[in-house]
Amino acid sequence: MNAPVFRPVADTSIRVGIVDDEELIRVGLRVIVDAQPDLEVVGEAADGAEVMALVARSRPDVLLMDVRMPAIDGIEATRRLLAASAAPPKVLVVTTFENDDHVYEALRAGASGFLLKRARPAEVVQAVRVVARGESLVFPAAIRRLAGAHGRGPAATGPAADRLRRARLTEREEAVLRLMATGLSNAEIAAHLVVGAETVKTHVGNILTKLAVRDRTQAVIAAYESGFVSPEG
Repeated sequence: MNAPVFRPVADTSIRVGIVDDEELIRVGLRVIVDAQPDLEVVGEAADGAEVMALVARSRPDVLLMDVRMPAIDGIEATRRLLAASAAPPKVLVVTTFENDDHVYEALRAGASGFLLKRARPAEVVQAVRVVARGESLVFPAAIRRLAGAHGRGPAATGPAADRLRRARLTEREEAVLRLMATGLSNAEIAAHLVVGAETVKTHVGNILTKLAVRDRTQAVIAAYESGFVSPEG
């Protein structure tokens, strides 16, 4: 008879909250997440209205949040969460279709990325780990398509364009932002520009600070919103 296998929860476990109005989806995500030694589901909610209580009670590092829910959807829940806390959990919105209008609005509201409900378990796990590290899931083709569908093209005026001008990015920071918009990682940007990875990390940090955004996804969206990069490429 085999001895029982105990799964210790390490101090460094990534705490995950799941918000979805479909119980089957919640159960599936819980099974995927809890199967990993470094991940732990600490709470669930069936509606966006329950998000604030879930976060206060369970203190997740990452929230897997359905974008379409009754009462309060994932977009509004993300807005409220980011407005109410100086250090909110990272939000990964979960959606059925990547071209869903709600996805772009959720990203604009502050979500760090999105997952498709048909994603493979390994993709779900990797996504949670990526955003927990403070990085973002930037899907260049999807964001470009969504930006184009929402009429985000070249623009010389408007709040986003004004914000980019006020940021006064250096020439090198502008180059890094353009490469970020293509979905390249820091290491890939460093190789492209023939500089060190730490140098790129510094540039990325400066870009986020100057644009007053919380992560790479928000920086890329700001680049599209301002017309700095174009959905047409």
